[in-house]
Amino acid sequence: MASLPVDPHLYLAFLGVMAVMAVTPGPANLFAVATGMEKGKAAALTAVLGMNAATLVWFGAAALGLGALVKTFPHAFRVIAVLGALYVAWLGIKSLRGAFKTEAQPDPIAVRRGRSAVVDGFMVQIANPKAILFFTAVLPPFIDVNRPAAAQLALFALGTIGLDVIGMSAYGLGGAALARQMTAPRFRKGFGIVVGCLLLLAAVLIVSRL
Repeated sequence: MASLPVDPHLYLAFLGVMAVMAVTPGPANLFAVATGMEKGKAAALTAVLGMNAATLVWFGAAALGLGALVKTFPHAFRVIAVLGALYVAWLGIKSLRGAFKTEAQPDPIAVRRGRSAVVDGFMVQIANPKAILFFTAVLPPFIDVNRPAAAQLALFALGTIGLDVIGMSAYGLGGAALARQMTAPRFRKGFGIVVGCLLLLAAVLIVSRL
């Protein structure tokens, strides 16, 4: 087993931890639900792509020594998280404002094209303290200093992103399943309120974990 990049038993334990983390509601999962509810299946899956692109960035940072960077520049990471929380809160407020508009609602297709779900997803995950906690506290114990770090990180990234894609997609598609009712004005208004509240809750979760 010493010739393998990662000890199989250790990797299975890691996958178990990641499975739990992937299904545990957090800012990213809430954002997936909100995006699915507001924009539908395609946008939800696109947002998942953006969030996992941010996860890859975090793995790159881990390869460069994320733990050391956090200890050296702790305030910089807090600033990133706060800015991300403000961005998510802005999305929530925008959704609430749209729900209470009295004028004619815009064409849903135009709304979907007006904002990139990839960018929104990336911003949510890059500022997610849950991600920072994972790379500074959860991942390090699984790293074997006697094995090549790059190969280990590649396998951990594969497992993490694979489980995250499954978990986030399930949340997003669940939200999208409700989007079919959006043609009813009353439902659409309530829908916007729920989406806005979910996004504001996600912002609160980000700040509360700093």
